[in-house]
Amino acid sequence: MEQPGVDLDASVGYLLKEASSALRAAMEEVLRPLGMTVTHYSCLELLAQRPGLSGSELARGAFVTRQSMNVLLRSLEDQGQVTRPAAAPVGKVLPTRLTDDGRALLAQASAAVRAVEVRMLSGLDEGERASALRLLRTMVRSLHDDARADGPPGG
Repeated sequence: MEQPGVDLDASVGYLLKEASSALRAAMEEVLRPLGMTVTHYSCLELLAQRPGLSGSELARGAFVTRQSMNVLLRSLEDQGQVTRPAAAPVGKVLPTRLTDDGRALLAQASAAVRAVEVRMLSGLDEGERASALRLLRTMVRSLHDDARADGPPGG
């Protein structure tokens, strides 16, 4: 007997994953000439908007592991794009900040990424773009609310 599966043509989750993959590929394509990856860009963008984030906070914001973010941060420090104190001013947290070189690279990357987003949304009018944002926020909130309501596993 055949198991009923998900109708991929009608699956919002599958379509979101396909859109996410297409967006990431388009972003990687425009960031590559700048010597950047999406994670590299995300890290710099997060630091521009929230200076002083820790490696753990950056990892959560960029959707990568702490270990991956620590490797990236060491590389970005070596390249002069970010700076972190040698010792934590409080506790164990090493607050990270963009350097002038990091800001300059981010400006180029942000323009490239904005162009990808404009291209992605080009088939939508202003009302449809606003609706898409509202719907996506609602979906994310619903999943986060469900996770909080369920509580930690085993609890």
